[in-house]
This record gives sequence, structure tokens and C-alpha cells, in this order.
Amino acid sequence: MATPPDPNTENSLFDRAPCGLMRCAEDGRFLLVNHTFCEWLGYDAEALVGQLRFQDLLTVGGRIFHHTHWLPLLEMQRSISEVKLELKHRDGSTTLPMVVNAVLRMADGVKVQDIAAYVARDRDKYERELVSSRMKLQELVTESKRLHEEARDRALFAEQMIGIVSHDLRNPISTIQMATTLLQHAVVDKAQRSIVERIFRSTQRANRLLVDLLDFTQARLGRGLSTTLQPIDLHSTIREAIEEFSLNHPGRLQHATVGEGACTADPNRLVQLVGNLVGNALTYGNDETPVTVTSRVSPQRFSIRVHNFGPPIPSATLSKVFEPMTRGTTATSVQRSVGLGLFIVRQIAQAHGGTASVTSSAEHGTAFEIDVPST
Repeated sequence: MATPPDPNTENSLFDRAPCGLMRCAEDGRFLLVNHTFCEWLGYDAEALVGQLRFQDLLTVGGRIFHHTHWLPLLEMQRSISEVKLELKHRDGSTTLPMVVNAVLRMADGVKVQDIAAYVARDRDKYERELVSSRMKLQELVTESKRLHEEARDRALFAEQMIGIVSHDLRNPISTIQMATTLLQHAVVDKAQRSIVERIFRSTQRANRLLVDLLDFTQARLGRGLSTTLQPIDLHSTIREAIEEFSLNHPGRLQHATVGEGACTADPNRLVQLVGNLVGNALTYGNDETPVTVTSRVSPQRFSIRVHNFGPPIPSATLSKVFEPMTRGTTATSVQRSVGLGLFIVRQIAQAHGGTASVTSSAEHGTAFEIDVPST
């Protein structure tokens, strides 16, 4: 049987082990230390053994931990694993991070602590970098929240400002529109009448834009569009709306009806919805083909469908066509709207408890439809 190495021999495995090894009395006083541990901390064995305690080499925080955690845990568990501590170098100006394992056992009838220590510079560096990264992340999250709140406040302010300005502009626009109507009856010169009619059409378009902006603001501020639900004849309501639109577009609009019966809805909102859909269809559709509006009533639901032929909506745009500021296709500067019409259409459908959908292809044309369950 091989003879165990003498721990007091300088060249022994104990003395030259790649870790700090030591035996301490129950009170922490050094009984035995290896050369590796002494070299790391700048001590001779004689300066430690019988002279200092293990806890004397710890920082203030380490000594507190030793007293409040180390000793109680070692007494209860008889061992401690992978405790990270800072040990002071003999020069007093530096510390060495170490991971320490300890076992409490009996030797020659007395309790002793056998301790192994490993230098943990890389681990300490990693932990410090991890803490630093976590702090930076927290700072970034805080900054992101601040920027998000600022953006939300700016968006809210902008939406409120849109609503205020749109509301205040309605009175002067209405005054211009009323004056233009009077001039239409008073002006007899053909050139002047043409100018007056152009002004009237522009004020109508401006008024529609203001209505859309007010509805957009109301929807975005979280209240949703207001509706006044009542029993209506859907076919009659849609027919009257189409007849009004046909005055400026003779021969372009067709109305188809399916089913009979009353339904509950806000007639003014439905007229607004049809106006937005028909306006889009007339603007982007083929001038040589009609725009067909189909109103459908059944005991379970009612629907309104507006169909036209023309360039299809690109597939990339189709999924977001009901979002504000989105346009399905390109248009001239005269035709181009602010991009709220289809957003308002979806809001009106949702205010009735329904949905809005769209299909578009070169072969079958483009069809917008709202579908509302009966209440």
C-alpha cells in the first residue's frame, strides 16, 4: 500500500496543489495551510498558522457573512460548497476573489474545518460584466418606457388637436358652402357658374374630410364611434344613399337587393359607410364598368357589399387596408384622400357589432363587405 504524502513536505501534492488547502480549528484559527494559498495572498505559512483565523483574511462583508451564514450552515450541514468570498492580500491594497468549499469533521477528537479555495478571477469578471449588463438593460428599458410614454403623449396630443381643429373648421366650411349655394342661384354667367360649382364641390370634399377626421379622433381616443340604433328598412336606406351619389355619377351605380325584413342599425352611419366605399370604388375602379352595391337581409344578419372592377389591391396592402393612412392603390393628387375612409368603414361595422372584409383580384374585381349579426 502506498504511503500517503506528508502534508508538511514542501514538494508534496498537498503543498503544490492547484488550489488553496487549509485546515482550521473550530474558531477559524489556521492549523495548516499549503504553499499555493500562501503564495496567492502573499503570506508565509508561519504568519498564518497559529497566528490568524480564516475570517481575519475576509473583507468586512465577508466577515459578516462568515458569522451569520458560514458558521450556522457548516454546523447544520457539515459542509459548504461554492461560496464566493473576497480574501485580502497581505499588502492590504488588493483582494482576491475565491470560491470556497468547506467540510466540518472530527480530527483527533476535536472539530476542524478542512477548506479548499479556488481563484475565481474569470468568474468574478463574468459576474461583474453580467451585473453591468443587467444595469444597462434596466437603463435601456427605463429609457424605452420613457420614450414610449412621450410618444403616446405626443400621439394623444396630435389626435386631440386633430379633433379640435376639425371641429372648429366645420363652421367656416359650412359658411362657404352656404354662400356658394346662394351664388349658384344668383350667377348666370356660364364661366362664373363653373367656378362656383367647383368651389361647392371642394367644400363638399373638405366637409367629408372633416367628418372623417372627427370620427378618426373619436375612435382613436378609445370611445369608439357613436351610433343611434333603430329599426330601419336597409334596402330603402341604401337606395336613397345611392340615388344621392348618382347625381354626380350618372349610370355608374347599380343597387341589388337580397332578402326582405327589417334590421336594427344607425341609418346615418350606414349612409356614411356606403359613401366611403362607393367613393373609393368610383375613384379606383374602371370607369367603363358599374359599381354594384348589394344590400342583403336575413333573419340572422344583414350585409352591405360594394363591388367594382379595376386594378386589384396589392396582396401586401390587402391585410392592412382598413388601417388609418393606408391606401389600396395609387391615385392622382386630385383623387387622393387622407386615407381614413376605410378605417371609418371598419369602425362603423364594429360599432354595429359586425366585421368588415375585402377581397381583390384582377379576375373578380374588388369587393368590400360589412356583415352584421341581427340583434
